[in-house]
Amino acid sequence: MAKIIAIANQKGGVGKTTTAVDLAACLAAKKKKTMLVDCDPQGNASSGLGIDKSALEKTIYHVLMGGVDAKDALVQTEFKVDVLPANINLAGAEVELVAAISRETRLKKALDAVRDDYDYIILDCPPSLGLLTLNALAAADSVLMPIQCEFYALEGVVQLLNTIGLVKNNLNANLEVEGVLMTMYDSRTRLSEQVVAEVRENFGDKMYKTIIPRTVRLSEAPSYGQPIIAYDKKSRGSEVYMDLAKEVIARDKQQA
Repeated sequence: MAKIIAIANQKGGVGKTTTAVDLAACLAAKKKKTMLVDCDPQGNASSGLGIDKSALEKTIYHVLMGGVDAKDALVQTEFKVDVLPANINLAGAEVELVAAISRETRLKKALDAVRDDYDYIILDCPPSLGLLTLNALAAADSVLMPIQCEFYALEGVVQLLNTIGLVKNNLNANLEVEGVLMTMYDSRTRLSEQVVAEVRENFGDKMYKTIIPRTVRLSEAPSYGQPIIAYDKKSRGSEVYMDLAKEVIARDKQQA
């Protein structure tokens, strides 16, 4: 049965989608059966794996609103990651779900049908704490929180932790914090070091040893519709995301 990991932080621009795409691709490269679920109406995780969003007939929108099984909406990619894609139609789901029955658990029910087919299911959440993120948290086993190495790094994390607590109490008793991932680290600045130290003080061993640097190659890869290990396998970005995949797998073995 797959482990479902939600990549979440309501703060935008912290590396959620980059992490979702590259972690999924690296897990697949480590021979793990992997699925990526794009829960963001921007659909950047879908295009980041080479999917033409405008050509999609079935997306996560059709799955959430009923009538389409997750398996029927999956897109297989050349990177050995199956994707439940999204496009701008998903923006309508946030409004339409408000009046829907069991609105917070629709994604969970959809993923239950395919969970046995995978080792990992990665959920890329939008930068908000709306119904799409709530669906992801209700479906997930754990939450991976990317935190950018900047002055306001921990701003919003308390709110996310409160939301995780509410979901745990009301929708998903098994939800845990998978880990905290430091992103966009710049070794030339003292600020990055200070932020890492502060986050480590707050989260202890929940913080991954792997730290994602700010690199040009990582920011270029999505525009070519490729994860970093396909775009530039020998780059620093490729190395660190492969290290993160190894760390995720190793933690799972320890918990088993």
